[in-house]
Amino acid sequence: MEFLVTAAQMKQCDEYTIHSTGIPSMVLMERAALAVVDEMEREKLDMSSVLVICGSGNNGGDGFAIARLLDERGIRVTAAFEGKESSLTEETFKQKNICARCGINPCSNYRNREYTVIVDALFGVGLSRPVEGKYAELIEWMNRQHAVRVSVDIPSGISADTGRIMGTALRADLTVTFAYRKLGHILYPGTEYCGKVSRRDIGITADGLRSAAAAFTYGEDDLSRAAQRHPRSHKGTYGKVLLIAGSRGMGGAAVLAGRAAYRSGCGLVRIFTHESNRLIVQSCIPEAIVSVWENEEELETKLKEALAWSDTAGIGPGLGRGRAQRKMIRFVLEHYEKPLVVDADGLNELCSCPELLLRTRAKVILTPHIGEMERFSGRTKAEISEDVCGCAKETAGRYHVICVLKDARTAVSDGTKLYVNTSGNSGMATGGSGDVLTGLICGLLAQKMLPFEGAALGVYVHGLAGDLAAGEKGEYGMLAGDIADKIGEAMKPAEDRTPEKQA
Repeated sequence: MEFLVTAAQMKQCDEYTIHSTGIPSMVLMERAALAVVDEMEREKLDMSSVLVICGSGNNGGDGFAIARLLDERGIRVTAAFEGKESSLTEETFKQKNICARCGINPCSNYRNREYTVIVDALFGVGLSRPVEGKYAELIEWMNRQHAVRVSVDIPSGISADTGRIMGTALRADLTVTFAYRKLGHILYPGTEYCGKVSRRDIGITADGLRSAAAAFTYGEDDLSRAAQRHPRSHKGTYGKVLLIAGSRGMGGAAVLAGRAAYRSGCGLVRIFTHESNRLIVQSCIPEAIVSVWENEEELETKLKEALAWSDTAGIGPGLGRGRAQRKMIRFVLEHYEKPLVVDADGLNELCSCPELLLRTRAKVILTPHIGEMERFSGRTKAEISEDVCGCAKETAGRYHVICVLKDARTAVSDGTKLYVNTSGNSGMATGGSGDVLTGLICGLLAQKMLPFEGAALGVYVHGLAGDLAAGEKGEYGMLAGDIADKIGEAMKPAEDRTPEKQA
């Protein structure tokens, strides 16, 4: 697990390290500068001519220290000061003077030269207002140069908290950040401006986080969170998934969800679908139990029995809309008391009766994409896209659910905690991908994962499977079924924890 922080939280960590641990700010600044220079050398950049552009804040102080360190290593370096003398922080004032005593004086006509590397130490994570005037023009000039651009902490013009472009922003090839990645490194569009992000430890302690980190993300080590497999087990050990999916002519969604659930490692999958889908489901997933309905009169009786059988349920993929579907979603929310994933048409039916979420005893996980969230929340797509994390968190808190808001950076929240996903690729923007995610999350929940953790891990594994599918089929050619079929491979590292493999 990797914590992601806001600018304010990063400042808390800095201050704690300085005042409680006793490491002076200038020492941290020197370590930050060393980290940037080390990364530049590690990337084997052509440093035959380097320009370092410094602002008035501590990001500028890092820049002056970088210029001095490069000069010490015999690199031709030009330092430029583009801040206000009256706004210099104490540390940046000192670093600027040290540079001057070392013969490195800020150059004012630096734009008349060509450079192989430009180091952006203009604003950093503390930017709180749009970039305008001479600063906007400067950033645009840097973007036009035929040089590798290296940003200190975060590209100038990117909000560290949201990833938004504050007027204009530097397009970095390499960003070196310290202690933690910030949300702005991860979220769009900021992530597209960061280039390669290298996170370096410079001695800032996690004790400075006075509250929980703003968010977190998973890496491969977190696959160990999946339910452990036991040599002495049977299909009942790994849980029973019920998928209420597929209206007339929409059996494919039920198949994709069912395949994904089985690939996640659950023991049994039962698909409750329209009679017209019986043959396609049985042909495509012979391992599944198939229960069918044909008319409204039999719905409640059959649903009641299927719900009682299950350990977790999912409703919505390919379900369609109409009176029968409304009846199903209402019945499930009124009678189910176990983990329940609501997706697709299940969400669409909820738009007219969201209050059901406040009365249900089920542990509900909603999995909307941006369009479905627009219909459900009343916000515009633009508003949601600009604040995916905030929208997921607000929806989860309002309705006491877990919200999985699907986007290029899917956000998962229970109203308090926030997971931001970084796995996956553009090839997953294809019909049926969401059905696969529903089945996958259901499969993990059936194996006794807690709802929030199961939802977050499901999103991560879904992206990993998508990355594996893209590696084999390409992002243009991959299908949702390819994602489902790669789930087992994506989860294979978790198998190393089984007792027989650990012995």
